[in-house]
Amino acid sequence: MGTQQLLESLTNEHLKSDLPHFDVGDTINVHVRIVEGEKERIQVYQGVLISRKGRGIEEMITVRRIVDNIGVERTWPINSPMIAKFEVVRRGDARRAKLYFLRDRIGKSRRLRDRRRGMKHVEGMKTVH
Repeated sequence: MGTQQLLESLTNEHLKSDLPHFDVGDTINVHVRIVEGEKERIQVYQGVLISRKGRGIEEMITVRRIVDNIGVERTWPINSPMIAKFEVVRRGDARRAKLYFLRDRIGKSRRLRDRRRGMKHVEGMKTVH
């Protein structure tokens, strides 16, 4: 067994199995666990998924939202224990793998189209990222 296969076999038990299917361009809710002293609460961060990189235990996502006309981006490991769950709010139609061009957009040009009716069959397919 090679080194890469050995590492993957060790980290497979830490992968989350309850992830919904979401792609770049989708608007998602990320439920993040916030620990303040001895208290723990869940904070929801809603934004557009602009990038997804890595694979396996190292997979990261970047979510962008606008707060008081300022763009805020946060990056998380998908399999982090600090993330309680993901929810897909809206499916966006993106034709690129990374949506970094949204950083330069303001106003209505910042919006992405909804996924068209003709692409409904894509939603049911399970892909490995």
